Amino acid sequence: MNTSQQDFSLHEYLEELRPLINVDCGTLTTEGIEVIAQQMANKYLDMGWYVKRVDCGIAGTGLEVRNKPDSDSIDVMLIGHMDTVFPVGTVAARPMTVDEKRAYGPGVSDMKSGLLNVVYALRDMDKSTLDKLSICICMNPDEEIGSLHSETWLKSVAVNAKHVLVAEAARADGSLVKARKGMARYRLTFSGKAAHAGNDPQSGRSAITEMANWILGINALTNFESGTTLNVGVVKGGAGANIVPDHAEAVVDVRFWDNDEYADADAKIRAMAEKPFVDGVAITIDREAHKPSMVPSEKTEALMALVEESGKELGIDIKWQEVGGGSDANLTAVLGIPTLDGLGPAGAGFHSADEYLELDTIEPRIQLLKRVLIKLAN
Repeated sequence: MNTSQQDFSLHEYLEELRPLINVDCGTLTTEGIEVIAQQMANKYLDMGWYVKRVDCGIAGTGLEVRNKPDSDSIDVMLIGHMDTVFPVGTVAARPMTVDEKRAYGPGVSDMKSGLLNVVYALRDMDKSTLDKLSICICMNPDEEIGSLHSETWLKSVAVNAKHVLVAEAARADGSLVKARKGMARYRLTFSGKAAHAGNDPQSGRSAITEMANWILGINALTNFESGTTLNVGVVKGGAGANIVPDHAEAVVDVRFWDNDEYADADAKIRAMAEKPFVDGVAITIDREAHKPSMVPSEKTEALMALVEESGKELGIDIKWQEVGGGSDANLTAVLGIPTLDGLGPAGAGFHSADEYLELDTIEPRIQLLKRVLIKLAN
């Protein structure tokens, strides 16, 4: 057992994690995001790293942290997000708590512990190893809404990277993530013409009738065999039962493995707007989010083998999962950069009051991340 493993104090780690959890920092809660950004910046500044603040518009601050700011290429890019999905008031209702096996609280595994694990791995790294590597850590403030305001920045950094490791939580059974479905979200707005449903219905143009036809058309684009699924998850419209509705709105979620099949579905959705089902109804399509699917390439498989070898040396059984939810790994994988995800400690219950972090996975996953970085350096 090396010194760092002997020196690891779970109590100290949890006390350092607590102020990252006990902050309301849901996406677009810029005040809370700023508190997290300041904490993370200070940790790296204390380590002598270069910290650059990035303006992500209405989402707030992003951080770009480097050990070699003048290096053109990046050997390893590490990505983590500072936002959660929880509204203001969540921390007051359920601040971080710990029992014998788990820690609980908003963002405890998604993904404040991942951010802290990266700090611990790098804080403890031999200078000789760090001297061989150009490392960049990007922490964005809006991953939970699809990184709408940070995608361009993340990709501009990633194009110079040889490998990308995302420190989202490992799955509950400890599995890492080798593939993630792509996702897209559309807001569809239907504009018709109002009329009295009793006296003059024929003068109206029903936005809801148009939307109903769209729902059936969108459902028909789902292909369970290939994994392309479309779900109309939110609908609203109309002002009263006795009025032909002049307005309706629907929000559609799309998930897919095949980027080409998604492009085909996107084209079909847009083509539907050119030929409304109800004459006189206009349709506006707003794609609010999009992440391409993350599917392993040969280079990614080589990186997976390196992670498996690292796990074997540490006595950690490395398992892989393909998962339906997207992350920032999707953004870098589509650029052709070997990308792996789930390198944080294990947890589950993401996006719910049941979210938890498995305490006995924290230190082994710090060691795994360290070992992977050492191998990449050599």
